[in-house]
Amino acid sequence: MISIALPKGSLEAQTLQLFREADLEVKRTDRDYSPRIYDRRIGKVKILRPQEIPLYVQMGYFDLGISGLDWVRESGADVVEVANLAYSKTGEGNVKIVVAVHCDEPIDDVTQIRPGSRVTTEYPRITERFFADLGIPVELYHSYGASEAKVPDLMDVVVDLTETGSTLQKNGLKIIGRIMESHTALLANRESMSDPAKRREIEEIATLLLGVIEARHQVLLSMNVPSSSLERLIEVLPAMKKPTVSRLHGVDYFSIQAVVSKGTVNALIPQLKDAGAEDILEIPIAKIVR
Repeated sequence: MISIALPKGSLEAQTLQLFREADLEVKRTDRDYSPRIYDRRIGKVKILRPQEIPLYVQMGYFDLGISGLDWVRESGADVVEVANLAYSKTGEGNVKIVVAVHCDEPIDDVTQIRPGSRVTTEYPRITERFFADLGIPVELYHSYGASEAKVPDLMDVVVDLTETGSTLQKNGLKIIGRIMESHTALLANRESMSDPAKRREIEEIATLLLGVIEARHQVLLSMNVPSSSLERLIEVLPAMKKPTVSRLHGVDYFSIQAVVSKGTVNALIPQLKDAGAEDILEIPIAKIVR
């Protein structure tokens, strides 16, 4: 059995949804920080701040954890990244640690930041290394949230995590540099990965989670087509490999099934109909394991 640390806060809702779709639903108890996942491979489950999870995984308190790559870098934790889970607090995609100043500042690049500037951030280690590499001495202040609200009244510069930059813009700030791109990662303890039994369980959990993420981008199309239109339809129809084709009983028709990109399906269905397809069904997919 393996133990898992799941993130509380901004990543919590998306993480719980992912586990639910993977049929690994996190069941809350009267103690919200110690839920259960009813799966033979999973023992202890804790919900903790993502800032803490990488170090706890490194220290062996947990075999597996989910946190942002930003917090792995900030903490310096020595862990194994098992999978890039490619989601953020609002959905799919990566986030960025950026440098921003007030829009009235006459600077457009990080190299123009004045020595001695007051910098606020939730990432003091990453920020310190960044400005040290630039050779710009700054006054660093650890922020405990709402970092963007502190510029320009209390601070000169903010180093913050953003998806689109809209929150910074709404607060009158402009981005003048990027430090790193981050994503949500499935992290494992190195000793756990060296244990054959635990490694197998970790990889099985990763397979289920990645199967859900892959399936979110695909749908299954099922349709019937008269034999006279079969070749024309096959030319139109994309598929992961090749479509499944089987003859219908008692009629001169074929049944066709193919997995296609969800982003193209609305344009594809009319083309399939024009090519002779009938009885077209669009079916959601729970998991795709390649």
